[in-house]
Amino acid sequence: MRFQALSPALLAALVFATGFASAPAVARDQIRVVGSSTVYPFITTTAERFGKGKSFKTPVVESTGTGGGFKLFCSGVGPSFPDIANASRPIKASERAACAANGVTAIVEIKIGYDGIVLANAQQSAKLALTRAQLYRALAKNVPLNGAFVPNPYKRWSEIDPSLPNEKIEVMGPPPTSGTRDAFVEHVLEPSCAATPEGKALQSGSDAFRASCLSVREDGAYVEAGENDNLIVQKLKANPASHGIFGFSYLEQNTDQIQGAAIDGVVPTFETIASGQYPLSRPLFIYVKKAHVEQVPGIAAFLAELTSENAWGPSGYLVDKGLIPLADSERPAWAAKAAALTEMEK
Repeated sequence: MRFQALSPALLAALVFATGFASAPAVARDQIRVVGSSTVYPFITTTAERFGKGKSFKTPVVESTGTGGGFKLFCSGVGPSFPDIANASRPIKASERAACAANGVTAIVEIKIGYDGIVLANAQQSAKLALTRAQLYRALAKNVPLNGAFVPNPYKRWSEIDPSLPNEKIEVMGPPPTSGTRDAFVEHVLEPSCAATPEGKALQSGSDAFRASCLSVREDGAYVEAGENDNLIVQKLKANPASHGIFGFSYLEQNTDQIQGAAIDGVVPTFETIASGQYPLSRPLFIYVKKAHVEQVPGIAAFLAELTSENAWGPSGYLVDKGLIPLADSERPAWAAKAAALTEMEK
């Protein structure tokens, strides 16, 4: 007898069904969320509120970074895999492909608000004011010099521009798995490099452009500080000479200890990020595995809580945590997608 091989999607679905069927009632009675350290405090706060309702257990939320979260989320369907991925950037085509290869084909995308990437230091230190071009020259692995790209030679801020402090460049920030890192590359390194004569000579999006323009320096001036942004905040308090890169919410919660640098003449505030005036503003998302909604109790109710005006509205409790809310014209449409579990287009 000849047997036909099962497709990856069908095999994943059978594994999913078998996994849940083997459990006494449900395979898992707690929602599992992974992903962005920037989105983490908002989803954690919502999870705690949700758990106090006593209809469902408090969801488990892990800060793995956006890229790390998508890797876990896209690994498969079934009780061993997360239900929701937090993200400080949209899901990439390559991540969608990885999801599809593992049977994760029905995904609900929900934009939950906005955030800004900030460069911050201790309150007792001099406050920086930088252009994106200066920040690019401070943190890029390779920079244009005399018509060619060379390993970054700048050791002190004043070497980039005499008007900047004569202090060592020392910046702590997220690792490559972080959506904040991706957004920093997209909003700072890429446009700044493309604006230089040397960058213009390379085809945008080419391998040569990516190799020359889109890498963060690795010589000690930039220090990867993991996915714990609270740890960066604590280190800034202890080391006034250093700077840190993280989401605006962490600045908002620690304004008594740290301050944000102006970028292109705009200071990061709730108002400048909400209006889009601050140049390093970005949207925040969650992604929901639709196949789990009927299998893990509480997912639909959790989404209803997150997208309620009491949570993400202009006066909601997430604003107190630093979330920049969606505009009044945006929230109803995204709330409707959450309620209907509208799948992303293939």
